[in-house]
Amino acid sequence: MAASFEHELPLWEKGYLHIAGLDEVGRGAWAGPVVTAAVVFPTNAQLDFELDDSKKLSPLKRQKLVIKIKETALAYSYGFMSNEVIDRYGIVPATQRAMHMAIVTLKIKPTFHLIDAFLLPTIPESNQRAIIKGDAISNSIAAASILAKEYRDDLMRELDTNDSMSKYLFGKHKGYGTKQHQEAIKEHGLCTLHRKTFISDSLKKR
Repeated sequence: MAASFEHELPLWEKGYLHIAGLDEVGRGAWAGPVVTAAVVFPTNAQLDFELDDSKKLSPLKRQKLVIKIKETALAYSYGFMSNEVIDRYGIVPATQRAMHMAIVTLKIKPTFHLIDAFLLPTIPESNQRAIIKGDAISNSIAAASILAKEYRDDLMRELDTNDSMSKYLFGKHKGYGTKQHQEAIKEHGLCTLHRKTFISDSLKKR
C-alpha cells in the first residue's frame, strides 16, 4: 500500500499549513555521510503520483519521483553529516544534526514536523511527531526518504570516478557492509570516508 496524507490532513485542518516530512538514509552504512531531506507539500495537496518507502522502489522509479516531488513541493532541502562527525558524536546525534540542518535550510519555516521514527531535541515536542515506518505511511516523509536516498546514492556513485576511491566500489554497495565491501577493506584497508567506529564493531562480529 502506498503512502498517503492521513497524518497531514488532520494537521492541515488544525491550521498547520507548512508540514515538513523528514527522513534519513545511510545510518547503517560503513562509509560516507548520513543524509537527510525535508519536504513541505502544499496544503491539501493532490498528488498525481504515488509515494512509498524509498527502499521499496527501483532506482529508475526513484529518479522519476525525485523530479515530480521537486516540481510539486513548496520547499525541499537536504542535510548531511560526515563520517568524521558520526565517529565523534555517534550516529543518532549526527542524524539529528543532519535533520536540523535540513529544517533550517528550508525556504519555508515549517509549522509542524513529521519525522520517520525520530524526535528532535531542537524542536518543541508539540510541533513534531515521530512515526514508525513513516516513510511507508506519510507522503511527506516518503518524499523526503526518496530525495535523501537519491542524493546520497549519487554522492557514493560519484566516488567511483575518483582514482583513490574507485577500488572500494562505493557506487555498487553505497558504503553498506556487503561482502564485496568487506573484501575491499581487507585488501585495501580503510579510507578517509570509512566510519571507524562502525568498521571495528562490525568486523568483530563477522
